[in-house]
Amino acid sequence: MSCLFCKIIAREIPAAIIAEDAHCLAFRDINPQAPTHVLVIPKEHVPSLNQMTDPALGGRVLAFARDVAKQEGIAERGYRVVLNTNAEAGQTVFHLHAHLLGGREQGWPPG
Repeated sequence: MSCLFCKIIAREIPAAIIAEDAHCLAFRDINPQAPTHVLVIPKEHVPSLNQMTDPALGGRVLAFARDVAKQEGIAERGYRVVLNTNAEAGQTVFHLHAHLLGGREQGWPPG
């Protein structure tokens, strides 16, 4: 297994895990871009949104991100969920993941 996030799921690599259920795992980003920056990943390996064939998987990731936002105390003020797909969009780990960002005002447009 060479996928970094699969190794985190398997507990082969340490991470600051803050939430987990049967389908998803959430952990703090090692290079945070906001006061709260959490990665939400499915436990199933899917390289990117382009390869996601089960729409329920996307729903589970988004619902889990919502629940983590509530847990982190940023749901009421506001938060952003970002899915980068492929290199030009900034995806560097090719395992589907959502960035949950909050704790400060978010600018627009992003990027």
